[in-house]
Amino acid sequence: MSRLELERRVTGPFEMRVEEDTVRVVGHAAVFNQEADIGGFFRETIRPGAFAKAIARDDVPFLIEHADLPLARTRSGTLELIEDDSGLRIESELDALDPDVKRIVPKMRRGDLDKMSFAFLPVRQEWDDSGEIPLRILHEVRLFDVSIVTSPAYAGTDIALRSLEALRDTARRAAKSKAASMRIRLAKSLDLKVRSTLLNQDYGR
Repeated sequence: MSRLELERRVTGPFEMRVEEDTVRVVGHAAVFNQEADIGGFFRETIRPGAFAKAIARDDVPFLIEHADLPLARTRSGTLELIEDDSGLRIESELDALDPDVKRIVPKMRRGDLDKMSFAFLPVRQEWDDSGEIPLRILHEVRLFDVSIVTSPAYAGTDIALRSLEALRDTARRAAKSKAASMRIRLAKSLDLKVRSTLLNQDYGR
């Protein structure tokens, strides 16, 4: 699966505490039941439980800007992912002697790297297209990474929009099929009425 096909979302800041030999990072890479405006294209909300299967199944690295070597990962036990009441919580104790960690700690202190993000693919989703701006509801996702990032990014929105268009296309085809079925039933009904009228006329002669 090409990483260019993944979708990415950004949430708020995280907490960092630097100790003698560790850098503890805690924050939420995603939050539940909060509508987010995705680049003006659609709204999006994540339901509780959306990450439950991914946490149990996926090997998730902790990256910088969704790239480079991992700072930590779930498989090694250096990254912990938890679904709490707020959303997808991450906890990690980074090695303070790691050159990559040394490189980013000053940037995190200054606020240059101050947000959390996650890369995902939807597994179960639904669209509400009744409003002026469509609403996408994520019920289950596959996780590919969590990251420290600088600013919001909506990579992959075209994939979501294709999903919405596919839904609309399915609805249009269903509507056409229903209309065609109704026309056929109406034609059959009219045909039966005409035949019945003609038959009655024949018997009345």
